[in-house]
Amino acid sequence: MRNITILIFLFCLPSINSAQTLNGKVYDAKGTVKDIKIFNETQQRITLSDSDGNFSIDAKVNDTISFQSLFYHPKAVALKAFHFEGTVVFELKEILNELDEVEINATPEQPIFVEEIYNTDLRNMIQEDIKNHPEKYQPEATTYGPDIFAIIGLVANLFKNKDKYIPPNYQPITYTQMDSLFNNSSFFNTRLITDNLNIPEDKKHLFFDFCDAKMMSSELLKEENKMEFLEELVVSSQLFLILLEEYGEKSVQQKKD
Repeated sequence: MRNITILIFLFCLPSINSAQTLNGKVYDAKGTVKDIKIFNETQQRITLSDSDGNFSIDAKVNDTISFQSLFYHPKAVALKAFHFEGTVVFELKEILNELDEVEINATPEQPIFVEEIYNTDLRNMIQEDIKNHPEKYQPEATTYGPDIFAIIGLVANLFKNKDKYIPPNYQPITYTQMDSLFNNSSFFNTRLITDNLNIPEDKKHLFFDFCDAKMMSSELLKEENKMEFLEELVVSSQLFLILLEEYGEKSVQQKKD
């Protein structure tokens, strides 16, 4: 019996070593930093830091993780054994620059409504809905993966159906406003979408649809909220790219063809 127990332990040992979780906290010179994209380049996993700078991601010794944000210099770390001993602090250096003026039309005078949702939670809810209602996500005349347009519709419903949801007192940013902004602004333009947000140019209008579904406040379009709007676009683009990679690339291509 003792020999059997030892054999079972030895058999499970490799899986124990590989099934590790890196727990970390992201700081800059001023304090903790939220909405930083943490990417495990070795295992192709991704997550975001929360409002307190905390994050957890599957990883193991010798994996390389990178920290990415439009507002901070990129950072890459090769993981060692000590990184898995409790919560590890990672410091990022802020990029200091000046933004061009944003040319935009007048917007309603309502307070900003903030609705937070993290990529892992959203991804799990989407997977569950696809599992329970596969017919909603099947593109016409194809056996490809889930329809990205149906998923964008689900994103809008998820924001409305969360327990803490309160109907907004503002006018949401529309697809038309997004399209007009990126066609006329000297700063919010196609180059920012492709070079900084890493969205393929042929997917930018799909990204506008996604932003429309998220019902972001039109207050963000005001000059004084320029940086907050940019930050919201960064977080939205990261979520959009995750959904596009996991659910939508083949579906989008099929509809395009």
